[in-house]
Amino acid sequence: MKITPYSSGRFHAYLVEQKQAFKTFIYQCQMSTAYIDAGSDILKQGEPLEHIYVVPGGRVSMSILAANGRRFQLGEANCDYHIFGEMEFFTATPCQWTVTADEHLQIDIICLTSLAKALEQHPEMMVYFAAALAEDYRDSMEIYTNRLLHPLTYNIAYDLLLRQRSTMALGNFSKASQEAERFGTSSRVYRRAVNELIAQGLVEKTATGLTIVDEQELQRFLKSNPQ
Repeated sequence: MKITPYSSGRFHAYLVEQKQAFKTFIYQCQMSTAYIDAGSDILKQGEPLEHIYVVPGGRVSMSILAANGRRFQLGEANCDYHIFGEMEFFTATPCQWTVTADEHLQIDIICLTSLAKALEQHPEMMVYFAAALAEDYRDSMEIYTNRLLHPLTYNIAYDLLLRQRSTMALGNFSKASQEAERFGTSSRVYRRAVNELIAQGLVEKTATGLTIVDEQELQRFLKSNPQ
């Protein structure tokens, strides 16, 4: 979630009006500030949550590792006062995702005990967490559902279409191996699916990654392959 409210939602106007109050509220619980290098973990899957972290700026990626060794990458986020650890804070469970710095970052460290006491004294601030967690849950469920129920070629094509039409909260990766993990598959299977889309004249490889060749044809492909 972010300190700045999302651009939609039932309480959007209220959240925008009170966003500075929420930022002040969070930072009243700050313990310290630290700086970490690229490749360092902010949160690590399976470990207990020790602090909540606010990342004012910079790129991070989020991943989860299954028992069989397969990794699922949720994507890369360009932080703008993003908060990490809020889900584990409320559920009192170990970290579900590994959050990794993709460049040198500043992280602001928030005390869990201070935040819990502050929320008891100011329960109205709960609406920020509730609204953000609801948006994150909806977005995450859409990603998981598509990955589970649609073929890989469909998911790659649909992802490209969404990225061309809008600014997505989670970015893609430049490396094919990470892109494969973002779609929950192996590099070999991912490359084969991409080659199928290229062979059909729907996408092409460029210096910046995959690009849609013909958006209308891509839309027709998605409509004809809903399964």
